[in-house]
Amino acid sequence: MSRRRIVRLSKTDGVLIIGSNATRIETKDGRTGATGQYLNETVVPMLALINAGYEVVLATPNGAKPHMDEASDSAEHFGGDVSAYEKARAFWANDTSMNSGLTLRGAIEQGLDNFAAIFVPGGQGPVVDLMIDPDMGEIARHFHEKGKPSAYLCHGPMATVAAMRHAREFRSALVAGDEAKAREWAKGWQYAGYKMTVFSDTEEKVVEDYILHAKLYFNMIEALTAAGGDVSKTKVDFEPNVVIDRELITGQNPRSDHPIAAALIEALDRRQGV
Repeated sequence: MSRRRIVRLSKTDGVLIIGSNATRIETKDGRTGATGQYLNETVVPMLALINAGYEVVLATPNGAKPHMDEASDSAEHFGGDVSAYEKARAFWANDTSMNSGLTLRGAIEQGLDNFAAIFVPGGQGPVVDLMIDPDMGEIARHFHEKGKPSAYLCHGPMATVAAMRHAREFRSALVAGDEAKAREWAKGWQYAGYKMTVFSDTEEKVVEDYILHAKLYFNMIEALTAAGGDVSKTKVDFEPNVVIDRELITGQNPRSDHPIAAALIEALDRRQGV
């Protein structure tokens, strides 16, 4: 059996992993629920990239390590493979890649040309901070304009909203339930017309009913559709699903972790001529 050729790349070929610092998300009862970043969605693609020879660099809005969503801290998200779960947990806790990150502004100042791709994992965190972060917007616009692979998983695709001129107003309109106003604020969005996927409303209902015990102000499919995205989902909840349109690679749910990693690596290898 042939072995995949590992390509050792220079820093200019690194992958920028963009994490969230959110720990709470608003709910319709006027309170907030615990949230964060999913373990498997973060570590599975990062390890796949590292094993493929790509350097990974973590960046978050404030430079601090992301908060792990407690709901993701389970071997269930690794297909019941306890060994894989424990390896991922150790990577999250101890690996230099997870513990020596930049701020998003620091990544920009370091030079976005130093990165060949971006990857944004989910958990609901991106819905809170990344989708309205101006530095996230600058990063997303750079990778869109340069046509460099841009992968977003689960709730991660909501971070593409940051590329809008009026991302904060767009989110506020969604929270207010004013879809018409949201559509107005979204005009000129760079990803309008792109095929994409995101965590679905029926998948979110499971989280709302059994984890948050409350309803969110808006669901992700309606939000990206209002923005102008061509959003699709699987017929069966929690089936893996990855959609690729030009440079944009989106995954629907936590079980899309391995497929989106493979798609991102394929896109990177293709750009490198591997």
